Amino acid sequence: MDFQRQLLILCLVLWAQSGFADEQNFVPWNNLNDQQRQVLSPLSDEWDQLRPWQRERMLDIARDFQKMTPEQQSKVQNRLRDWSRMTPYERENARKRFQQFQALPPEKRQELRRRWQENRSGNETE
Repeated sequence: MDFQRQLLILCLVLWAQSGFADEQNFVPWNNLNDQQRQVLSPLSDEWDQLRPWQRERMLDIARDFQKMTPEQQSKVQNRLRDWSRMTPYERENARKRFQQFQALPPEKRQELRRRWQENRSGNETE
């Protein structure tokens, strides 16, 4: 057997094992505990279709939820609700904008945050 073929077989085996491991760790919505389901309720309809890394991240949020302040909890719930209402296209655009924002220098990010906050405060007084 030539080297390329062995490498291809090895890659396929590793790929299959990684997917299998993800499925072994998959927790269906009905198997989440009450606290997890309550926190993650905006995602209930799509839970089983989320990617493994997305489910893991959401479970981390649910785990840390009780340690958050009421303001942080409200913010998390609002963001989950907003995210669940977005189309796949809107979600992809949001991810891209976030990545672009993260790539900016810290002082530019701070300036954008300040301007966004000013704009937000101005809209609340109207």
